[in-house]
Amino acid sequence: METRTYTAAVIGAGTGGYPAAIRLAQLGVKVVCIEKGAWGGVCLNVGCIPSKALITAGKQLQEIQHADRMGIEVGEPSINMEKLQAWKSGIVKKLTTGVRGLMKQNGADLLAGTARFEGPGRLRVETEDGPVMIEAEHVVVATGSRPIEIPGFSYADPRVMDSTKALELDHVPERLVVIGGGYIGLELGGMLAKVGSKVTVVEMADEILPGFDPDVVRVIKRQLKKDGVAMHTSTRALGWEEADGHAVVRVQTPKGEQTIDADRILVTVGRFPNTENLGLDTLPGLEMDGRFIKIDKQCKSSVAGVYATGDVAGQPMLAHKATHEAEIVAEVIAGHKVFNDARQVPAVVFTDPEIATAGMMEHEAREAGYEVKVGKMNFGALGRAMTTGHTDGFVKVIIDAADERVLGVTIVGPHASDLISEASLAIEMDAEALDIGLTIHPHPTLGEAVMEAAKHARGEAVHILN
Repeated sequence: METRTYTAAVIGAGTGGYPAAIRLAQLGVKVVCIEKGAWGGVCLNVGCIPSKALITAGKQLQEIQHADRMGIEVGEPSINMEKLQAWKSGIVKKLTTGVRGLMKQNGADLLAGTARFEGPGRLRVETEDGPVMIEAEHVVVATGSRPIEIPGFSYADPRVMDSTKALELDHVPERLVVIGGGYIGLELGGMLAKVGSKVTVVEMADEILPGFDPDVVRVIKRQLKKDGVAMHTSTRALGWEEADGHAVVRVQTPKGEQTIDADRILVTVGRFPNTENLGLDTLPGLEMDGRFIKIDKQCKSSVAGVYATGDVAGQPMLAHKATHEAEIVAEVIAGHKVFNDARQVPAVVFTDPEIATAGMMEHEAREAGYEVKVGKMNFGALGRAMTTGHTDGFVKVIIDAADERVLGVTIVGPHASDLISEASLAIEMDAEALDIGLTIHPHPTLGEAVMEAAKHARGEAVHILN
């Protein structure tokens, strides 16, 4: 068997792997990145990027359908799924090709194959040309995650989809049942509702979007109802049967067992980290937290020379968190004294309207024992929001009543995903509400809502009643 020696090896080329390989190479470390599937991982191939392409298309279709409110009169639009999928695939190809190019241009080696530990610092990689042994002083595990499959709903069945299969649909299902009312289910289910599916969401918890600010949930539910989405909470999916050319989904509701007719079933109940079949049992003393690899603030595991980033390293399972950890681990391996001391990890949900959070939500801050002041600016009172035709939602700024430090910002509304970065910076810089309020925001913009909400928290807003 051929043996290749490196200073560092990265298992996985997703958002927790390829940035680590690139940064390691930039720092002069001899590194190889090993990937068994698609370069770019879940996010670029079957996650963040393709889903947002389809979601954007769904919103664009709805924009056209309602353009007459602005005096723009067009014929009835339709959706061509074949062209839409081709457009989406073009974006994915461009980005994944770019990832491979960046790794190579920075000096990282690439190896296609399935890696497995054979002890600390030793990886057996099964490639198309046969096995290769990789010996490396440092090994970064960045193998990502996969959708959870629940009993009675096998992804092997053509009618049952995980998020990956849903992104490859060549037609719009007439009736869709979404099992799981979290952010993935509502993003994809909401998109398909906009392009013509009759969507029903089944959620075990008492409310959709469990864990989110109740004020946010109310805004999202209002839009989902407008789009014709039916929602069943406190409801458990039991199974399904084929009947007369369609699926009949059995659910247990607070009122008893019921059935829902569907043409396709989308299961979005969470994700498992890919930590099995890696030979982790050959690493004596490796500490796990359930299915996750335990790491410290330098992304080090309990085994010397073994690191983890991204979904395999614990919650939150978000691409940008993985990339942040990837850059830290690269610098740690290169001998730099760096730590992950981020105060917060922002989160974005591409529902309609979008949701974005940074730091603590209001209920989280109160549960943590803070006495808080809350400022809120509704987009309905903002001139720029009115000119876009999108006025649902708000910006909420949560501050510590004791010293007015910003504890968190919650946004639901137009372009929330773009607006949240200011909030993330404010929290990282330990800013006070006064700092945001004294920062001149251009007019007319959606960003003014952040400024007004910060001022409102201090009782100093001028465009809404304090």
